[in-house]
Amino acid sequence: MLVDLFNGWIKDLHVGIQIALFVIGLAAGVFFLVKFCDLFVDGAGVIAQKLKVSPLIIGLTIVAMGTSLPELAVSVSDSVTALNGGNANVAIGNVVGSNICNILLVLGFSVVFTPIAVKKSVNRREMPILLGVTAITVLFVCLFGLHSAAAVDDLAITRWEGIILVVGIAIYISYLVIVAKSRPEQLDAAVEDSVADMPWWKAVLFVLLGAAGIILGGQFVVFGAKGLALRGASALKLDADLSEALVGLTIVAVGTSLPELVTSTVAAKKGQNELALGNVIGSNIFNSLFVLGISAVVNPLTTGSQVLVDVFVMLAVTIMLFVFSLGGTLKRSHGIVLLSCYFVYLAYLVLRTVLGWSF
Repeated sequence: MLVDLFNGWIKDLHVGIQIALFVIGLAAGVFFLVKFCDLFVDGAGVIAQKLKVSPLIIGLTIVAMGTSLPELAVSVSDSVTALNGGNANVAIGNVVGSNICNILLVLGFSVVFTPIAVKKSVNRREMPILLGVTAITVLFVCLFGLHSAAAVDDLAITRWEGIILVVGIAIYISYLVIVAKSRPEQLDAAVEDSVADMPWWKAVLFVLLGAAGIILGGQFVVFGAKGLALRGASALKLDADLSEALVGLTIVAVGTSLPELVTSTVAAKKGQNELALGNVIGSNIFNSLFVLGISAVVNPLTTGSQVLVDVFVMLAVTIMLFVFSLGGTLKRSHGIVLLSCYFVYLAYLVLRTVLGWSF
């Protein structure tokens, strides 16, 4: 695997050079994920249009999954790396951290730009689905993983739990398609027509280049993130699992959430409030079901007990978002609260890593 190849090549280099290479690898990985994700989504959208697939269905499936591709690439890469031993702290931390980041940072930043009106239908359908998916994720991490054959002393999302999550995303996509067909008046709103004239060969090339770039980007991010975490833990005499979790929950999570951040901020600035909110809700659902599910099927995702706090923070901020949305509008004051909570959470993560807290 590419990560193992890199680690074998640099192990004899000076520590300073190693750290520089890890930083470059992480930055290059995030850049690859963001740029090639756009290529993949554009190419896949054009192909689907040429095959006469509804634009709204394209938006609800290909585009929604596309914004979760960075998280998928990183989590699957870390899951494969964990086959050689160790925990998948970056894989789980990436998803949990991205979901927290999407609500507190991405949506908080968007709401500070402009208040977001929340339709009653969103509070009746999408929000309960998001809450249910988040609760199931917390349940899987906290309960069944305690008896994982992969690591008796660790928490884990096991392979059979991963299969359940993958089935869940199939059910969710089917639901989206049914809803889309019942609201044909919205068919022209999901995908921009500016890419519709792209020739077949270019669309296929975009998909292939996008997929290759996303895979490579995921490898670079895992290489850089794990390398920095382990070198930092060794130099500062910190717990390796806590250091990996910190990097996964912060740097990697924010990096893989860049597509959501850009999309939601631009949408809010243009007054497309529903897109900004829907982007966050859909991304979090796909992250929990699609990303964690496929990663766990590849290899059970084991992690340390510190993740208990993180998954409950994810559940708490999801509940907070639901409570805020019940008023019908996400106000600027809500955005300030969300952003403040994110920085408090970051401070906790740093203290937890430095002081070696298990919880």
